[in-house]
Amino acid sequence: MPDLGHDLLFGCFAPPEAARRSAFVRLAQEADQAGLDLLGVQDHPYQPAFLDTWTLLSHLSSVTRRIKLVPAVANLPLRPPAMLARSVATLDLLSGGRVELGLGAGAFWDAIEAMGGTRRTPGESVAALEEAIGVLRALWTDGPGVRLEGTHYRLAGAQPGPLPAHPVGIWLGVYGPRMLRLTGRLADGWLGSASYAPPEKLAGLMRTVDEGARAAGREPSAVRRVYVVDPSFTTDQLTELALTHGLSGFLLNVNADGAGPLMRFAAEVAPAVREAVAQERGTPAAPAALPHDARVEHRRLDPSARPVAPPPHPDRPAAGAAGERAAQTLVLVHDSLREELAQLQHAVGEVLAGRDSPAAARSFLNAMTMRQNYWSLGAFCASYCRIVTQHHLLEDEVMFGKLRDAQADLTPVLTRLEEEHELIASLIARLDEVLVAMVQDASRLEEVRTVLDRLADCLLSHLTYEEEQLLDPIARHNVVV
Repeated sequence: MPDLGHDLLFGCFAPPEAARRSAFVRLAQEADQAGLDLLGVQDHPYQPAFLDTWTLLSHLSSVTRRIKLVPAVANLPLRPPAMLARSVATLDLLSGGRVELGLGAGAFWDAIEAMGGTRRTPGESVAALEEAIGVLRALWTDGPGVRLEGTHYRLAGAQPGPLPAHPVGIWLGVYGPRMLRLTGRLADGWLGSASYAPPEKLAGLMRTVDEGARAAGREPSAVRRVYVVDPSFTTDQLTELALTHGLSGFLLNVNADGAGPLMRFAAEVAPAVREAVAQERGTPAAPAALPHDARVEHRRLDPSARPVAPPPHPDRPAAGAAGERAAQTLVLVHDSLREELAQLQHAVGEVLAGRDSPAAARSFLNAMTMRQNYWSLGAFCASYCRIVTQHHLLEDEVMFGKLRDAQADLTPVLTRLEEEHELIASLIARLDEVLVAMVQDASRLEEVRTVLDRLADCLLSHLTYEEEQLLDPIARHNVVV
């Protein structure tokens, strides 16, 4: 099957393990900062070790800015389509149009039945999935109350709404012939995995999708193809999959602690595949997702240019309980900074949204409220910047000195961290300048958000690097944070 000409999307696919919840949120933020396009989250509601996917996606929408959020894939037998339609539309509105719906007909039937779901035969699963697509689309289309009579799902006058912020794509995670033909006939995309559909089987699977599309009078290009891959896939392999099988989305399968492979995927593999495909198509490569200034700061914090702490020497002391508590204190402080940064970004976004669409009949009142919001926002930003600056000064003057004394070979890492503190301090100073200007000129709010985004990109990358390099030395040497 040939290249379908879709824009290429890159992202990650991860299990929402409850025990790694903080690491998962950091992974999502790092994927967002790196300019990746999609974040796919597994949905297994019957798995007690997993967070609930929709609750997690809702939280992630508030701590990310650009990346699209995708349940990969939503478990239809345990998520009735009428309620799923409301959930998807709500999250799409709150996230500014950043949701696509991966949808599956169900598997692991014993576990589904244990949760109160209905076991379905393969034929029933196809019929239920088709009916569910009808329910979703009907409740996302403005109009009168909807009546649908199906074997598995029905609507008896349900009112459409809320309507999503953008046309949400329905991407089916299916593999059987009848399901694939249904995908070609009705869906907006196919979301598959190399674990279930290895590359040598793709030609047949995609041909079946195309047959379903043509039988329904659709072009095969109406169906986007998204594929979950593992880190062993090379640039050449992904390029070949895009050009010969029509795949246009690639999600890297990682765990919550897979930031290293994911950052390489974002910084090296994704640009190379985009360039190779663009060259074959004879078109310019799509620009990176990050704004120019953010890319500059990202390069200045390029992980490949950062020194790495040497492995622990056998003679060095093992970490004791006090040392472990000291290391955990640093993580807690960093997590507090991450949470407050997310609140600050949300506040800026809320003010911007309110300023852009004031109701004409209440324009004077809105102006008064917005002016107060600007002042409050400025105070909040200034307070947060002081917290970050004080934390870095404490590290530079106290913690880093103790670590140098205890372990001299950490010096290159500590020097680099101090340099990054200076970069972050310069961004904080710039944010302070534009905040002062914004209070006098409301049109500067977008500039505030741009500078804040650059600060967030640098700070979050820096915090992760610091934890990767210093937690073990802090624990071993019992350095008080």
